[in-house]
Amino acid sequence: MLIPAAGLGTRLGAAGPKALLDLCGEPMLVHTLRRFEPLGLAQSAVIVVNADHEAAVAEACARAFPDARLRFVHGGAERQESVMRGLEALDSDTDIVVVHDAARPFVSPTSIRASIEAAAQHGAATVAIPSADTILVGDEAGFLVETPDRSRLWACQTPQTFQVTVLREAHATAARSGTAVTDDATVVRLAGGQVALVLGSRLNFKVTTPEDAALARAVIEGELATCE
Repeated sequence: MLIPAAGLGTRLGAAGPKALLDLCGEPMLVHTLRRFEPLGLAQSAVIVVNADHEAAVAEACARAFPDARLRFVHGGAERQESVMRGLEALDSDTDIVVVHDAARPFVSPTSIRASIEAAAQHGAATVAIPSADTILVGDEAGFLVETPDRSRLWACQTPQTFQVTVLREAHATAARSGTAVTDDATVVRLAGGQVALVLGSRLNFKVTTPEDAALARAVIEGELATCE
């Protein structure tokens, strides 16, 4: 498993790394890793961190998972580079890699399992949910120019899960062409691969803003997300 966790939490207004945002007494990254414990993936995760915050993140993880064999890798300037560095740190016999945002602390283990099964069959998979909203495309001046068919639109989530060789080759292709995208499933798709869509949950939201953090605390306090 590979966890990109190098974000600085600027939009959250956090003083430190986003991964250490306190959510009801525990860092967000700890909540996220706990979602993978039922599958045995949390014990050997590769965590990509900002070099300046490695010690603090490692200490928080050691307190929560004292027996885990976690590895910490310094992130790059962009997410693509960070993931590539994380891939290099995987065990040499890793066949399937699960890539999950540290800032999605409520992913369902059911979705994780489904993404692994789909990646094993198709080479690549991403958890996503059908769009419940009408999506508008605007121009540079802020005027509506297009309304895509909602029935074909999905909101991307993580984990995004891959056969390791598929993801490595796709990232190498993107690096050679200078292609920059914001998620790994798109890296694979642009390299010519197929990516299966796996149904996620609306609770698997990304904590990006203070409002998201407040919602995350409400989910925890209300025990609305289980690890089943």
